Amino acid sequence: MPKIKKITDSKGKVKYEFFLYGGINPQTGKKKKYHRVFETKKEATIGLSRLQLEINDNGMIKKDNNVLFSAVADEFYSEYITTVRESTYYKVKYFFDNHIIPEFGHKRIRTITVNDVQKAVNKWFKDSPSSYKRWNNFTGKVFELAIKRGYMTGKNPVKLITLPKVQETAGDDFENFWDKEELQKFFNCIDPVKDIEKFTAFRLLAFGGLRRAELLALTWGDINLNDKTVRINKNLAQGKKGRLLLQAPKTKKSRRTIILDDKTISILKSWKKSQRKQLLKLGINSMNKEQLLFPNRFNRHKVLNQPGKWLAKIIKDNDLTKITVHGFRHSHCSLLFSAGATIKEVQDRLGHERPDITLNIYTHVSEKQNIEAVEKLAKYASF
Repeated sequence: MPKIKKITDSKGKVKYEFFLYGGINPQTGKKKKYHRVFETKKEATIGLSRLQLEINDNGMIKKDNNVLFSAVADEFYSEYITTVRESTYYKVKYFFDNHIIPEFGHKRIRTITVNDVQKAVNKWFKDSPSSYKRWNNFTGKVFELAIKRGYMTGKNPVKLITLPKVQETAGDDFENFWDKEELQKFFNCIDPVKDIEKFTAFRLLAFGGLRRAELLALTWGDINLNDKTVRINKNLAQGKKGRLLLQAPKTKKSRRTIILDDKTISILKSWKKSQRKQLLKLGINSMNKEQLLFPNRFNRHKVLNQPGKWLAKIIKDNDLTKITVHGFRHSHCSLLFSAGATIKEVQDRLGHERPDITLNIYTHVSEKQNIEAVEKLAKYASF
């Protein structure tokens, strides 16, 4: 409520004034402010009441409901960053800065129509079929906040659009894992002495089922060579401006202790000795629990795409079947099933919160085993 203030003019006479915010002019989008001065307090009180009525009658509104989408997005983001990890809100900021704000940021949020949103989503779908739903989802969250704040009325336009759908294509999907023979062929392409770091890293990925971010976060304190285990309790992530940072695992199941096979332990021991010699030449003592397993040349964390660069070159140089770094995790899954492990055992070892991926790999392995079973039957009952 505006206050009436007692003042003294230049001639020393007592008067009464008030300032009144009249809201936003719906046509110009500019703020309107009023200043009035009266001889008596009673006149000022009456004048204030009349002006407020006049503002309402003329369609001027007390609440600013002409805010830009970008302003509401800023409100949403300032709250959102308190609920998620840095690597997550950094990605979301990228969504807003590069996709959402360019479409809606300059528009007053109450004027954005269902058709405006539909056009934007159609464009996003064309540009990135794998990401458009997430961008649309965050756009909807901004509209929800605008409705709560009173910046707009009616329904959230995001809920009224038709989401484009990715059409199924002919042929088989890309199978992002290798079987035993393909893995063996891959490791035969790496010199276990000259390229012992790469050999060890991919061995852990294939026989430990680690995620890339888990692998690059490992320190020797996480490895127990006597118990033959590796403890997963952190991962490497990318934050603001590409800053590398350590974060807690995303889910409770991701925190786990993995038992390693004897050969992997032997390879780890060899790498520990080799690394120690390399670091001693640089004047670095690696015999401490905080020493990274796979540091860069400055003994700090490698960038997250380093294993991918290694892998791409090995595949290209040796004409191998395409696979991603995450595919080693799927390959580990395949090996476990082929060895007779149960779905629950595999899910716990890989730290899957949900068994979806586990089941997908299991289905493929089961089909292969079924073929082998039929072949055995045909040989046995050859009549």
